[in-house]
Amino acid sequence: MTSSADSGNAPTVGPDATSAVGPSLAPGTTSALRVEGATIGYDHKTISEGLSVAIPDGSFTVIVGPNACGKSTLLRALSRLIKPTAGSVLLDGKSISAYRAKEVAKRLGLLPQTSLAPDGITVADLIARGRYPHQGIIRQWSDADEQAVLTAMEATGVTELSARLVDELSGGQRQRVWVAMVLAQETSLLLLDEPTTFLDIAHQIELLELFTDLHLAGNTLVAVLHDLNQAARYGTHLIAMKDGRIVAEGPPEEVVTEEIVSEVFGLACRVVPDPVVGTPTVVPLGRDRGQRATVSDEPGGVARLERDTLRLPRASAAS
Repeated sequence: MTSSADSGNAPTVGPDATSAVGPSLAPGTTSALRVEGATIGYDHKTISEGLSVAIPDGSFTVIVGPNACGKSTLLRALSRLIKPTAGSVLLDGKSISAYRAKEVAKRLGLLPQTSLAPDGITVADLIARGRYPHQGIIRQWSDADEQAVLTAMEATGVTELSARLVDELSGGQRQRVWVAMVLAQETSLLLLDEPTTFLDIAHQIELLELFTDLHLAGNTLVAVLHDLNQAARYGTHLIAMKDGRIVAEGPPEEVVTEEIVSEVFGLACRVVPDPVVGTPTVVPLGRDRGQRATVSDEPGGVARLERDTLRLPRASAAS
């Protein structure tokens, strides 16, 4: 593993990633949203200390790591939900706490980990609340607001649910409605805290493909994901955390390695190319149950499992 001092494109690994002197970026990369030497936590509990990280502009940044490592705490600090007790979070070079709430909401949209809708509200009305930052005493509801809501509903596949009460929806449907509300804000920065929660695998991929489209359209996305393979497949910049510190950050192919996965997650694994897009895919080794994994020598080859016959004791016929 190499540090950022060795190569502009190499991942930042180890203590250098959390130093208070400020985060490093590849040459030519800019960052409108960054954390510098911050101490953050909640309920009088410190989660991260001296944390520094920069979100590359135009990236699809994904924060990964084991449970309770500080992923969501970092995202909340980036969104101004948590104020650092030391250091700062900067938006466009200015402390994010110095902005008014509406100013932040015009630049940054947040999908929190858990959201509660008001009782009796319809899908269309909830999504329309995403336009709140654009309203004012003089500027009321407009055709542009209407179009933003319609576009967000279509993008997330909830148009047919527009007249339904949010309380009546399944968990997956509700999650897509909340995503639509964030999209209706039309911000260039989107922060997504475990956005695939409650979704089945088909809707997870559908949503991640939508986020990829938003990224390719020029938006900067920051997401917390638990699925390391999805993070590597869809993210362009990964931040791996453990115990409140950043262990490594950089492109997926330089962060999702057997060594870093072992260090961050304590998981023995093999990393092989995704058979469809070639991004790194983690294959856990697990315990030896008479299985042996081999990797094809062909370009882009994937792991093939060879299972020896397991001789198990036959169950007794007597009950």
